[in-house]
Amino acid sequence: MEPRLRLLLDTHALIWWLVGDDALSRRAREAIADEDNAVAISAASAMEVATKFRIGKLPDAALLAQEFEAVIAEQGFDELAISVHHARLAGEMNIPHKDPFDRLLIAQAQAEDMVLVSNEALFDGFAVNRLW
Repeated sequence: MEPRLRLLLDTHALIWWLVGDDALSRRAREAIADEDNAVAISAASAMEVATKFRIGKLPDAALLAQEFEAVIAEQGFDELAISVHHARLAGEMNIPHKDPFDRLLIAQAQAEDMVLVSNEALFDGFAVNRLW
């Protein structure tokens, strides 16, 4: 059976889901918890978490940074690799938004026809379906 929604979690949505943070919207929490939906985590999020942990911006994320694959597998989430196509789309985006992690997530959501779970209203201007 096909999933009802194919979700791609932004890095902050993943972290808030894992720690049960109320910053994650009720709508996002319900969509992630719905077993009829497929939930994917981008390789870009793994890089973002590891980078931000290493430089001290996510000091409480040691387990996630060091055991990223195991943590997302335990949640039943799928890994989404970054393809050459994704990278090219991200690089071609003529947008003022410079965050490379966000650009990759936008490109992946577009290319894979996924719903991006993010509180970033800025994404709405980039032809991506966003759930929050």
